[in-house]
Amino acid sequence: MSIAGGRQRLVVIGGDAAGMSAASQARRLRGPGELEIVAFERGHFTSFSACGIPYWVGGQVPERDRLIARTAQEHRARDIDLRMRTEVTEIDVAGQRVRARALDSGTESWTSYDKLVIATGARPVRPDLPGVDAPGVHGVQTLDDGQALLDTLANARGRRAVVVGAGYIGVEMAEALIRRGFEVTVVNRGREPMSTLDPDMGRLVHRAMEGLGITMVGDAEVTEVLTGRDGRVRAVATRDAEFPADVVILGIGVRPETALARAAGLPLGTHGGLLTDLAMRVRGQEDIWAGGDCVEVLNLVSGQQQYVPLGTHANKHGQVIGTNAGGGYATFPGVVGTAVSKVCDLEIARTGLREKDARRAGLRFETVTIESTSRAGYYPGAAPMTVKMLAEARTGRLLGVQIVGREGAGKRVDIAAVALTARMTVEEMTALDLGYAPPFSPVWDPVLVAARKAASKVRSG
Repeated sequence: MSIAGGRQRLVVIGGDAAGMSAASQARRLRGPGELEIVAFERGHFTSFSACGIPYWVGGQVPERDRLIARTAQEHRARDIDLRMRTEVTEIDVAGQRVRARALDSGTESWTSYDKLVIATGARPVRPDLPGVDAPGVHGVQTLDDGQALLDTLANARGRRAVVVGAGYIGVEMAEALIRRGFEVTVVNRGREPMSTLDPDMGRLVHRAMEGLGITMVGDAEVTEVLTGRDGRVRAVATRDAEFPADVVILGIGVRPETALARAAGLPLGTHGGLLTDLAMRVRGQEDIWAGGDCVEVLNLVSGQQQYVPLGTHANKHGQVIGTNAGGGYATFPGVVGTAVSKVCDLEIARTGLREKDARRAGLRFETVTIESTSRAGYYPGAAPMTVKMLAEARTGRLLGVQIVGREGAGKRVDIAAVALTARMTVEEMTALDLGYAPPFSPVWDPVLVAARKAASKVRSG
């Protein structure tokens, strides 16, 4: 279905990381005379860093526009027909066309495609609770969300904040609010924060957050958002208590935004994300690709599909999709599940499998936990860190690493991420030639100390 002059048309749904990376890469490979590119974005901004919003709110990033990697005008200057404030409402797979509605005018129209990219992202989990839509209750997903939150913080009559959820967004927003001078309470369904860690490591985060002045409330299910006579939020209620609040942040997580794909009959996985092959092509479709927070990916350690909504993956997906849509060839093999975060000066990192992930995958494993420091113990500024490591029983294959510590702890997880990708054993890891000098590491890096202990446990088991 080529358009006039033999050009093909690539249509992209979603103007953020995966979508515009795909559009930009396809444009690098194919000029406007060969490939027309039309992209639809329902929001006000394109190619922005959602991961940076907590740091904008917290004041480390001084202005919103620093989070925008490329504006709509910059994309259009590269011959990408980017249509902002335009929402795709239907995908007609058989007819190879999409229906879109201009949100400001309400005008609807169909656009045909030869190749389609679905990069619809994720939607925040917003619980169906009384009062959850009251003024002063905020999700944090887009730059508009961030600005609305900043406006609320600036005009709040008090300095009490409640964060619902203690995952990445929750702990990062807790830090942002502490920096803004608010009293912060984090209400979490689980006993410990950071469910991406095992509970014993989450307990370290719990203690550290309380040491930073954050009140942690675990095993607490929010039942209602209470409002005052003016209709604004005044407290968050659980079954057992009320927590006064002048502002509430919902940090419960996200789900893949795949309503369009579901309605079009495209294949979804158990987590609700689109299923693709290694080329990021939607399974069963020749000319439809998908990437970013709306897809499921292969976990290279467990061999199972997983939902991992991270900007690092979205940008890689976009590069792969754009290469393939532009006539080249590229693949995305999968992930090992690496993530890093912080709350104030506490660094939190993980990669690979948690204990429950390994059990779910049917793996037998050994675990070790070690205490070490970020630098040689005698060097000024040496900070404590805890490293937990999982290794497969008998084979010794590395399965996962979790790290909680102060400055210099978090990015050490990258050593383990590479080792996981290479399918190294913990015994093999002990021989890694890592950089050493007292300002940077003890003579035995903490990750290698954990590997030595894990190798010994595997051998003795």
